[in-house]
Amino acid sequence: MAAKSNLTNMVLVLGVTCLFCSAILGGAFVLTKEPIAAAAADKTNRAIAQVLPAFETASDRQFVEALGKDFPYYEAKSGEALAGYAIESTVVGFGGNLTLMVGITPDRVVYNTSVLSHSETPGLGAKCTSDAKFVSQWKGFDPAVKKFEITNDGTGVDAITASTITSRAYALAVENALAAFDILYAPDATSGATKPVEEGGQSNE
Repeated sequence: MAAKSNLTNMVLVLGVTCLFCSAILGGAFVLTKEPIAAAAADKTNRAIAQVLPAFETASDRQFVEALGKDFPYYEAKSGEALAGYAIESTVVGFGGNLTLMVGITPDRVVYNTSVLSHSETPGLGAKCTSDAKFVSQWKGFDPAVKKFEITNDGTGVDAITASTITSRAYALAVENALAAFDILYAPDATSGATKPVEEGGQSNE
């Protein structure tokens, strides 16, 4: 004879089902946590290597305050010499957040850039990761020579076709990273040389 259904039985069955599902989810989290973290770390390390010249060591993820927000960054060195800073910069693009890794060398030149994540439109703004003409112009970008503005006269940045908003967002992300760099590596007012400054510090100028 089938057991008579009642509130107690239903609560008991539901409770056991929830516990079972929670155990499965918890086990899956434990099993995938380290591989996911390792994959994220590998992606970051590859991005740092892509945006800076050859280096021997890179610091752990640190933060510097600039433009009213915190920028994650990594300091890369060859021996005691600074190879550059790899700075994460996030702005709002056409489809959502656009996050770049921007490598800047001590001479204040953008060595290279790499897209860490984006939500741009496939076939349009998403080309910020694959449009060779657009991406290549950021390698060796010198802000003392070229503007961050979208132009067509060679003085600034050539936009991705039909994706002006994404192009401007990309340029802003690089420009913001440069502002963070200026906090990290400020000019020496007495000699004209550059020197590192304490995280969150200010230039002497």
